[in-house]
Amino acid sequence: MTWLGVYRAATPRVYSADNTTVRLDFDNEPQPDALLRLEEAVGGNSRISEDDYLEGAPELIVEIASSSASYDVHDKLQVYRRNGVREYLVWLVEDQEFRWYIWQEGTYHQQQGDESGVLKSPFFIGLWLDVSALLAGEMQQVLSVLNSGINSSEHQSFVEKLG
Repeated sequence: MTWLGVYRAATPRVYSADNTTVRLDFDNEPQPDALLRLEEAVGGNSRISEDDYLEGAPELIVEIASSSASYDVHDKLQVYRRNGVREYLVWLVEDQEFRWYIWQEGTYHQQQGDESGVLKSPFFIGLWLDVSALLAGEMQQVLSVLNSGINSSEHQSFVEKLG
């Protein structure tokens, strides 16, 4: 996912991966389509194991699902919630819908866009998504909005905090 890769390139101590096995607990080892994680040294919840698996909950997971009836929308949502994944994004391709869940006080709340319809990560400051552009396949607009987030003073402050 180019969108996450661009953000990662502009944000030190943040890592991205795709189709990586994640050991969340003894019963769950999902392979999310994409993820972002913060380096453990600056407060991240996941780490690379001795046998090269990701262990613990990454801060953000993305799944691309065929429809709202998908396993990704129901079962995985509960697994990720129980394990404390802070942000869970699901792109429902057939339904032309994008959901961004935020973990708060042990439960997920679906985020609403701002007045322009842009979704903004509360954890990965500057990670902005123009959902309508994404659904329309307008990647230049998606990246333009992301670059606005990356160039924001809030993102610059976040980068400074990460060191």
